[in-house]
Amino acid sequence: MNFLRKAISNRHENIISLINNNGFATVEEMAKLYNVTPQTIRRDINFLDRQGYVSRYHGGAGSSSSVENVAYWNRKELLSEEKKKIAGNVASIIPDKSSLFINIGTTTEHVANALCNHNKLRIITNNLNVAAIMSKKEGFEVIVAGGIVRSKDGGITGESTVQFIKQFKMDIGIIGISGIDLDGTLLDFDFREVHVARTIIENSRKVFLVADHSKFGRNAMVKLGSIQEIDTLITDKKPPKQLMDIILEHGINLMAS
Repeated sequence: MNFLRKAISNRHENIISLINNNGFATVEEMAKLYNVTPQTIRRDINFLDRQGYVSRYHGGAGSSSSVENVAYWNRKELLSEEKKKIAGNVASIIPDKSSLFINIGTTTEHVANALCNHNKLRIITNNLNVAAIMSKKEGFEVIVAGGIVRSKDGGITGESTVQFIKQFKMDIGIIGISGIDLDGTLLDFDFREVHVARTIIENSRKVFLVADHSKFGRNAMVKLGSIQEIDTLITDKKPPKQLMDIILEHGINLMAS
C-alpha cells in the first residue's frame, strides 16, 4: 500500500483526467504538456495500464475498459485529497438529525468520515465500509441493507437489497458514480449496483451526486439514469461546458471547489 501511495503521482492523476476527458492522448502531446520526456510518459502509461486506469495503445493511451472498473484499492488512492474536499462540502450542507441513504463508492466513504462530526443522523447503506465508519459515532443509527456482499469492496447488492431500501423514504440520498457522460447520462459498471442506486434515487427527497472531475466523460457500460434526476452535484472542479450547459438548463445545484 505504501508503494501505491508513492506511485500515484500528481502527473499520473493529470494523465488519467486528460484521457478520461478526451478519450485518447498521444505520448508526444503529454510529454509537451507535462514538460517531461516521451520515455517518462511511456513509463507512466505502462504503469497506469497495469493498474487499470488507462488502456495503452501504440503512440499513446486511451480510456480504460467500459466493462470493468479500476480495482477498489487503486480507486481509494486516486484523487483522495479531492474526494476529501468533496466530502467536506457535502457535510457542510447536511443538517443534524437528517436521514440518509449512502451507496457504494470510495467518495461516499470519504463523505461518511466527514459526517462523523454531525449529531443524530440515521443512515441506511449498502456499503459495509460506510457502516463501519459511521457505526463508531455515538448517537448515529446505522442500518445495513441485506443482500450479497462483494468481497472486493464491501458493497452489498441484489434484489433483497432493493426490496429493503424500498421500505424507506429518506431526506437525502448520497450517490457515488463511475462516470458521467457529457450528455448527462450517469454510468456504472455493475447492473446490480445500478439497480440499488436507482432505488435510492427514487426513495430520497433530495439526491446529492458526489463525483470528482475524473468522472466527467468517463466511460462505463450500464446506464443508471440522467443528471437531471439529481438535485445537487458536488465535485472538485467545474464540469466541461457541454455538461455544464445541461446542469444550468435543468437548474441543478453545483458545488465545485
